[in-house]
Amino acid sequence: MAELKLLSAFFDAIHADPKVSSRHISLYMAILKCYYNQECKCPVHVYSYELMPLAKISSSATFHKTLRELDEYRYIRYVPSFDNRNRSRIFLTAIGVRK
Repeated sequence: MAELKLLSAFFDAIHADPKVSSRHISLYMAILKCYYNQECKCPVHVYSYELMPLAKISSSATFHKTLRELDEYRYIRYVPSFDNRNRSRIFLTAIGVRK
C-alpha cells in the first residue's frame, strides 16, 4: 500500500507543476516499480541500464538529465555511485513536505 500512497502523492504534486513532463512521469514510475520489486525498501538501489528500458528512455543523456531534474524538483533524492560496480541510490521523498 505504501507504493500507492507514493503514486497518489506524486500525481497530486505534479498536477500543478508545469516543469514535469511525460519523461519525468515515466522515470518516476520505473523507480516506483524497482521500489516495489525491492520489497518497498528505501533507498532504491538501481543501475541506469535497469531503469532506462522500464522508463522507455533510450538516451543516456536524457536519462541522467531527467533523473537530475526529478532530484532538483525534490520528487526524489538521487545519490549517484560513480562506480559501475555499485548501484546508485534513490530515495523517494515525502512529496507533501516539499518546499
